[in-house]
Amino acid sequence: MAQDHETVVLETSDRVLTIRLARAEKKNALTLAMYDAMSTALEQAAVDPEVRVVLLRGSEGVFTAGNDLGDFMKNPPSSLDSPVGRFLKVLVEFPKPIVVAVEGAAIGVGTTMLLHCDLVYAAEGTRFALPFTTLGLSPEAASTVLLPLLCGRLRASELLLFGEKFDTNVAREIGLVNAVLAPEALHAHAQQRAAALAALPPASVRATKRLMGDAQRAAVHEALVREGEVFFERLRSPEAAEAMQAFFERRVPDFSRFS
Repeated sequence: MAQDHETVVLETSDRVLTIRLARAEKKNALTLAMYDAMSTALEQAAVDPEVRVVLLRGSEGVFTAGNDLGDFMKNPPSSLDSPVGRFLKVLVEFPKPIVVAVEGAAIGVGTTMLLHCDLVYAAEGTRFALPFTTLGLSPEAASTVLLPLLCGRLRASELLLFGEKFDTNVAREIGLVNAVLAPEALHAHAQQRAAALAALPPASVRATKRLMGDAQRAAVHEALVREGEVFFERLRSPEAAEAMQAFFERRVPDFSRFS
């Protein structure tokens, strides 16, 4: 069964719910409406006995370029009750396995959301980035806790402080992805792994996921709140205003006057 929300397409088959980002003309940049659609889909899937696994993917060779900055700045979030905050909270609490197929670009939240997923497969040539500082912002999605746990404080500092793009070799080295595949093989492989998970005893799978997350659950929730407070403060800062303006004007931002 398929449902089309224009930019987020849902399809359930063999107990796997596929959530496909379908805004390829904008590199699947996420709008507030897309966040709400994904959150609603996950909330419903969490209690639907016909869904055992979620498969998240992009379309036309792109996962997501992150937030749509134009949409984001028209309605900037001010709390975790925003569509972005709702999505992050739903993602953190989702009780069933999430498999992700990543290709093309995974920028900002397109990378940080992977830290909350259970299996991540990437196509060769995919580029990742955490460009929060370059936008005058600060990290989100509990990435200041989860990324150091994943790859160590020094490596996480390099990725979060500079915000530079990194490739699938780095992503695999730090444990962000399970495997790197040829682009033409990506979706079939991710679908096969999702189907294999869906064929396993569902309560056992959910219990295993819960147990793996229990040790850091409190720290993740605390980080969401702490990061959110700083992120919303940074969003109103002169540095962020300069970075956003430079983005829309397609120029290099000038931070020389800031201290």
